[in-house]
Amino acid sequence: MTTTAPPVLPATGRTAPSGGAGRSGSVAWMALPALLMFFFFGIVPLFGVLFLSFTQWDGLGAIHPAGFDSWRSVLDDPALPHTIWVTFEIMILSWVVQTPISMLIGTFLAGRQRYRGFLAVLFFIPLLLSSAAIAITYKALLDPNFGLGPGLKIGFLTQDWLGNGTLALGVVVFVVSWQFIPFHSLIYQGGVRQIPTSMYEAAAIDGAGRMRQFFSITVPQLKYTILTSSTLILVGSLTFFDLIFVLTAGGPGDATRVLALDMYKRGFQANLMGPASVIAVLLVLFGLALALLLRRLGGSLTASQQEGA
Repeated sequence: MTTTAPPVLPATGRTAPSGGAGRSGSVAWMALPALLMFFFFGIVPLFGVLFLSFTQWDGLGAIHPAGFDSWRSVLDDPALPHTIWVTFEIMILSWVVQTPISMLIGTFLAGRQRYRGFLAVLFFIPLLLSSAAIAITYKALLDPNFGLGPGLKIGFLTQDWLGNGTLALGVVVFVVSWQFIPFHSLIYQGGVRQIPTSMYEAAAIDGAGRMRQFFSITVPQLKYTILTSSTLILVGSLTFFDLIFVLTAGGPGDATRVLALDMYKRGFQANLMGPASVIAVLLVLFGLALALLLRRLGGSLTASQQEGA
């Protein structure tokens, strides 16, 4: 007696709905509020500033079309190259100061000792303070007549820090770095804690000391963290305004006059919203160029790493 296999039903062409499509759709809806916020508070103001850069407006009255007059007045200004130079000078010096110090502090705070938690809170305090309050405090401490230097009879501190162009620029870089090093230290602390401890254990077995481990393991493993921190430092330096405005007001002369401060003085002191909007557009273009350059650098690092592998 033989048995026959049951007939195979033909395929209907329908497939069961996958859960991935539903999840992706729900994720898209969850991202919609953030996209709307970015559109209304990012894209719309950007196009508004671009529109104002081709107009003549005092901030109160009617807006009149001006063509490229505002652009010509800003780009033909002989003080613009110096302002751009000061902006990028503060940017580079801030990066040079903040990056190594933040990396060292972040690596130190990544340890597991109990007292390091207290130090982490202590180091984070400058970031919690107002930039205007920090500027007022340092302005009082560096006063050549009634500041910290004359009070403690320290000759090095008893000088006109904010009256000399070179010294004032150094003070701005120091104060900015003092305020934002805690934030970048926190970024590096998180990056160091992501490094597998087995790498350090293997290096210790091979006889590598702390310095060798830092430069051979920690720094290479933090390359993407360094890229992220550098992007925040360089792009964020374009928007320094409140601290410089309170500390030096762009002086002495134009020694610390950056683009953001120049934008404020044109727009809210001279009531020239058109030229101020032109500088705002330039700041956006510089920021985008820096971000794309650093992103390109990150891509080249990934490609070189894959080729080396």
